[in-house]
Amino acid sequence: MNIKAFGLSALTAMAFATTAAATGAATPKAQESIRNVVLVHGGFVDGSGWQKVYDILKKDGYNVTIVQNPTATLADDVAVTKRAIAQQDGPVVLVGHSYGGVVISEAGNDPKVQRLVYIAAFAPDAGESVQSLIANPPPDAAQPPILPPQDGFLFLDRAKFAAAFAGDVPAAEASFMADSQVPWGVQALGGQVTLPAWKSKPSWYLVTMDDHMIPPQAQQMMAKRAGSTVVETSGSHAIYVSKPAVVAKLIEQAAHDKK
Repeated sequence: MNIKAFGLSALTAMAFATTAAATGAATPKAQESIRNVVLVHGGFVDGSGWQKVYDILKKDGYNVTIVQNPTATLADDVAVTKRAIAQQDGPVVLVGHSYGGVVISEAGNDPKVQRLVYIAAFAPDAGESVQSLIANPPPDAAQPPILPPQDGFLFLDRAKFAAAFAGDVPAAEASFMADSQVPWGVQALGGQVTLPAWKSKPSWYLVTMDDHMIPPQAQQMMAKRAGSTVVETSGSHAIYVSKPAVVAKLIEQAAHDKK
């Protein structure tokens, strides 16, 4: 893996080359609002970033579970997420941010999962991984400040974390996020989705228009390919921290909509 070529803007080029994937037969639609929400974080962070979204959802009467993925391998993260799904007493809205979108695309095949929500997230097709999606970025693509791997794990440059990941998060909070980074395993980046759940289950996608990690054009392409209901908003990659009300609103829309 060429870490220097680690540019999520590669997905932008894919928007011109990738055709929409065919969707499979839809699963039976839930006829009542779903009350169970499972939140899956992405790389470089942990589940604590969901707290503001969690607070809103809890206040609105939802049963919310936050997954603490180790982000070492995709297989491990899917297993941890499936254990969280198994704890639920009924249908689930499964939500993923960033790399968490890869996790929910695989774990979302669990029969309890009725709806998927992608928050500025990867939504891979079968056989795709983060590594394959980010390969061969265009020469003018902005490069996230990924440091060379240490023992098979990646970090963002702390000094550049805020600008790249959390541009609209208060400075003190963004600094804390930078200093409390979770190492992201190179093996997790290479983990391939076998059968993406979005092919058989309805999905929603929040596109962040000021994202410097996954370009908005790439997000739009993946959302279109998945047939997602799309909402666009200004905001950074850390939109779940900076605008939790916007994120919670989309999750609640997914819980209520009859698709």
